[in-house]
Amino acid sequence: MRRRSRQVLRSAAAGAATAALLAVATPAPAHAVAGTTPAAATARQQAATGVRFTDIPGSGGITLKGNVVAPAGADGSRRYPLVVLPASWSMPQFEYLAQAKKLADSGYVVVSYTARGFWLSGGKIETAGPPDVADASKVIDWALAHTPADPEHIGMAGVSYGAGISLLTAGHDRRVKAVAALSGWADLVESIYGEQTQHAQAAAVLGGLGAATGRPSDELQSILKSFLGSDLGKIPEMTAWGAKRSPLTHLDDINAGGAAVLLGNAWGDSIFPPNQYAKFYERLTGPKRLELRPGDHATAEATGLLGLPNDTWTSTRRWFDHYLRGADNGIDREPPVQLKSRSDGGYDTYRSWADVERTRRTVAFDGTRTIRAGIDSGADGGVALLSSTLDQFFKLPPMVSVPLLPRVFAAVWQTGPYAEAQHIRGNVKLHTALTGDKESGTVVAYLYDVGPLGVGKLVSHAPYTFHGRTPGKAFGVDLELFSTAYDVPAGHRLALVLDTVDPLYIAHNPAGARLTFGPPELSVPVKS
Repeated sequence: MRRRSRQVLRSAAAGAATAALLAVATPAPAHAVAGTTPAAATARQQAATGVRFTDIPGSGGITLKGNVVAPAGADGSRRYPLVVLPASWSMPQFEYLAQAKKLADSGYVVVSYTARGFWLSGGKIETAGPPDVADASKVIDWALAHTPADPEHIGMAGVSYGAGISLLTAGHDRRVKAVAALSGWADLVESIYGEQTQHAQAAAVLGGLGAATGRPSDELQSILKSFLGSDLGKIPEMTAWGAKRSPLTHLDDINAGGAAVLLGNAWGDSIFPPNQYAKFYERLTGPKRLELRPGDHATAEATGLLGLPNDTWTSTRRWFDHYLRGADNGIDREPPVQLKSRSDGGYDTYRSWADVERTRRTVAFDGTRTIRAGIDSGADGGVALLSSTLDQFFKLPPMVSVPLLPRVFAAVWQTGPYAEAQHIRGNVKLHTALTGDKESGTVVAYLYDVGPLGVGKLVSHAPYTFHGRTPGKAFGVDLELFSTAYDVPAGHRLALVLDTVDPLYIAHNPAGARLTFGPPELSVPVKS
């Protein structure tokens, strides 16, 4: 009965939302016209209604819920570039209607659909597995048969889940000529299990939303149970599952297909941190562009989904205009790496990611530190989906009083005050020697901008977990903190804090463990 109730509620919610949108769009019913093709009939209906909700056959015999938006006045006499928009995780197909309308007004046929397993689409949640990629190709097939879409000019775009599916499809379906992958992932394993550390809040959010709005597959439920339950014996199985769903694994196919790829992400993305996107970008060989902005997961695109002005969606339309419609808008001649600072809101431009980090300054600290593990010192990376959103809109990143951090649980080093502002761009790298008195443990590194009153604003952080180490024997740790663009004001200093507990992550600290850190060294990329 409980399962039946969830299905009824899910159907009712989707139906109510669809009804509301239908009322706004005031669509007329489709009427069969003798002697017309399906594409022409669809085009005539859309010319009158703007939006058409439809069922689309997916792979394996399931039905996907979708909608179609075409240019006003389209009557089937000409073809238009096609843009396919897979919905985000847990979102229904009308997520993109505001942007679909803008694209249609610019001369595109746009088809959006709810991914399998969510809401009223059939099947179960496969987490961007092979059935999802096959679904995307089936949607393209359907669009070419039932809309005035041009088979030679096909693009895909999406936010989060839709971004991952779009990239994966570009590697398997050569018809896809351009992709805009926004707030997505290139390496699923690094995203939620980087440095052998489980990103607990990220996985819990995805698992909870999936259960609330869809039907998780048995495989997904098993993976989440093993992941959140710290079943280390299942690590090979979990990493293989994640690798299969990572565009990085299919990089050669994506490059061979030659699709033009736009990647967009946020500095504080708590689901898919930006490092993995930057690494993936550097290995793409076709036309490419990387845009990183302040915010958390999908917040850089959110205002655009509401139809408001939005830099990310403006770039997406320009990307498609050039690579699908042939418009000479200059986007191919602009520096392809566009970074928006968290501090002043301006953009820095670069020819490559390597250029971003070309200038580095070494910060060497003195002295060893020993701390007790397993107790939260008060330093942390914030709350998933919230903290970086506050930073984006109000310049309020996670903060801590550095002088008040308990040194028994937190190792702290600080620079002197800087005479000039320090413009950090890219990945700060940490090197230290670590000695534990147990065979396993978790460390979280934080970099703070510390003002005159000792209040530290989080610049970046990253977790690190080790297993199977010899107690009492030191080993080297090299850790990349999450990429960022942050300006440290003149008169402020940098503080490095190492502790062992953060609510964002699952820690592996045996009871009573102690950790000793050798004098650490930071490599800080700065704008020259």
